[in-house]
Order: sequence, then C-alpha cells, then structure tokens
Amino acid sequence: MLSTLSSFIGMSNPHEKTNLHMKLTTEPRALPASWYRRDEMYQLERRAIFARKWLLVTHKLRFTKPGDFIRFEEAGYAFILCMDKDGTLNGFHNICRHRAFPVATEDAGNAKLFSCKYHGWSYGLSGELAKAPRFDTVPSFQKAEHSLFPVHVHIDELGFVWINLDASSAPEVKWEDDFEGADTQERFQAFDFSQYRFDHVWGMQGKYNWKTLADNYNECYHCQVAHPDVNKLADLSYYYTVSKPGYIQHFSRPKKGKEDEDIKNASTYYFPNACMTVSPHFFYMMRCVPTSATTCSMEYEVYRHKDATDEDFEYIDSFFKRVLGEDKYLCDAAQKNLNAGVFVNGELHPDLESAPIYFQNTVRQLVTAHRRKEDVKGEEIWPARRHMPHSGATEEDAAFCDGLACKHSQLAETDW
Repeated sequence: MLSTLSSFIGMSNPHEKTNLHMKLTTEPRALPASWYRRDEMYQLERRAIFARKWLLVTHKLRFTKPGDFIRFEEAGYAFILCMDKDGTLNGFHNICRHRAFPVATEDAGNAKLFSCKYHGWSYGLSGELAKAPRFDTVPSFQKAEHSLFPVHVHIDELGFVWINLDASSAPEVKWEDDFEGADTQERFQAFDFSQYRFDHVWGMQGKYNWKTLADNYNECYHCQVAHPDVNKLADLSYYYTVSKPGYIQHFSRPKKGKEDEDIKNASTYYFPNACMTVSPHFFYMMRCVPTSATTCSMEYEVYRHKDATDEDFEYIDSFFKRVLGEDKYLCDAAQKNLNAGVFVNGELHPDLESAPIYFQNTVRQLVTAHRRKEDVKGEEIWPARRHMPHSGATEEDAAFCDGLACKHSQLAETDW
C-alpha cells in the first residue's frame, strides 16, 4: 500500500532529501487530475492535512448560552463544539467512548448532557463521562478514563473559531505557524464583528473534489465570463490576491461610476478549505467539506449586521448566493472531465492564477512530506487516531488488519 501511493505521487526514495520549498517556488505546475479523483490521495489528505492543520469552522457568535452546541464534520472526522456552564467553548469528537455511536445526532441545539442513544452513556458539557449504565458492576472500569476525545479549540481576535484534530496534548502545528496576522489584517479594522448577529445556514452538495472549489475560489480570471454580477460591478483589471503562509487575501475595487453600488467587501481564503467575506451589512463563512475523493458538502454560515436594513441584507445575501451557485456549476462540470481519464492538467497563468498555484503547492508540500514520514516508518500515520492505554492486544489486532491491506495492495500490483 505504501509503495503504491509513493509511486503515485512521484516519490521514489523516501530517504532522499530535497529542498521542497525551492522546488515548489520554481515549478508553478498544476496538480494532475488524478489528485482530484483518487481515493488514495483523499485518504492521504485526511492524514496529512485535515488531521494536522487548524481548520476554521464557525464564529463564537453562534454560542450565546451554556449548553449551546453545533455538530460539524471535516473530511470524515465528526466533532461537536459546545459552551459549558463556565462559558468555555469545548470541542470533542462526536464519538461515544463505548461503541462509537455519535453522542450528538442533531446539527445544533442546547443540551445539559450529551446522551448516546445506543446504550445510554452520557457526558457532561466538559466531556467527562457522567453515566455508563451497569458498568458499576465492572470492578476495573474507570469513569475518568472514558471522557469524550477532546478537540483543540482556538478563538482568534475576531471571534472566529478554529479546531485542530491532532490527538497529541499539544498540536504539532501551532495556530500562529499558519495564521499569525490573519485576524489582524488592516482591512478588518473597518468592521466590528461584535455588531453582527448569526442569521442562518445553508448549503449545497458538490459533485467535485474539495480542491476543485479551492482552485476556483482563489482566482477571478473566470469572473468576466462566468459571473455577470461581479463583472458588472468590479474592476477586474485591478483584482489581485496576496498569498500568506496559511491564507490568501483577495482585493478588489468597483468600476468607475459604480462606487455607490460597491459592496465594500473583504475576502480571505483560509487553508485548507474555508473562506470568509465581510461587508458593512453582513459576513458569510464557507467551508468546502470533503465527503469523498470526488464529492464535498458546501456549508455556509451567514451573519447580519445589527443595523443592516432588510433591503441591504437581502441584496448582498442574494448576490453572493448567485455567485456561489455559478461556481458550483463550474466545479461540477469541470470535475466530470477530471474523472474521465482524458485530461491530465493544464497551464496556469502565473499572475491571474497565482493563488491557485500557491494553494496547489501547499497541498503538494504537505502530502509529500507526510508520505515521506510514512515511508520511513513503514506504516500510515493518522495524527487524529487515539491510542488506548494498555492496548497491546488492540495494537496487535490493528497490525493484523493493516497487514491484510498491504497484502491486498501487493496482489493488486502483481503483473498477472
């Protein structure tokens, strides 16, 4: 299995040291279509990116009183955020410690406890096990060892909520490593995020790889052709992006004579799969949540400024929903050809598509670096995986199953 994927991403020698940063900055090539359709790549991204990196998921405005909770998913990882009685925002994997049934089955709500509807185990808002029916008859059972698996939570200066799924007590990647300065951008000084209120969520199901949407979002080369509303208002000759270590800033201005219609927005894409656009009347967040190698769930949160009129709010809300729907159409159609086995990749414009190039290089760097570690170790590395204490038998069983997967891979590679 390891050798198959290493060959797939072009790594012949796991011990060979290369200056990956230099290589990536001098080769602005597009990723091949196979990276957008192969399950092996998707599973590697789950390990190398979504289980290691900080992920933007929501804003603290959605939590107003103790017991408020929201259920999320990122690339197959299910988790919940909830406010405890002290006002602390906690994160936990949405997994009962008994038999893995989700402890939260509603998208959002208010709860005093999280009660598993399988066998009745229940947990407090801080994740501690409150009740395990009939386990009082098991002398060796320790309630303190069966709390919900915690998820790292960070709230930035603007109130945006980030999570990290790394199972370590402290994540390998610090939030500041990728996002220092992301919440103190000068252009955000014009907005007081405490004056907005959560309004609604909405979503779409994308028949495309999550990276297909990221490539689309991070350039406006397509805007003149595909987005008539944007082309009508924006001076596309001015539009540009600035790529930072973990985020991409988008800058625009209105056409001459259209200043009164300018929505005065500031947009930022946050690696790997989220973005936020703020204007005086509203802000929205988007998460492109991978659900398979070729599908995703587009999830949006919309917030309204407390002084926004119905007319202003509805205008800008409908404006962005039209644009986002147009992007979905583009991504759905492009992915069909990425899946077909004809197209490999195309030449990207070094200026107009500099942000997609930067995004793809970041993906390439992360997955290849993680794969090198796995090749050296001789096994897949799942940073979010939890290890039970005194689990020698469990590890032996898991190793046996992993061995079956490797044997299957070797058989698949056999030249019959």
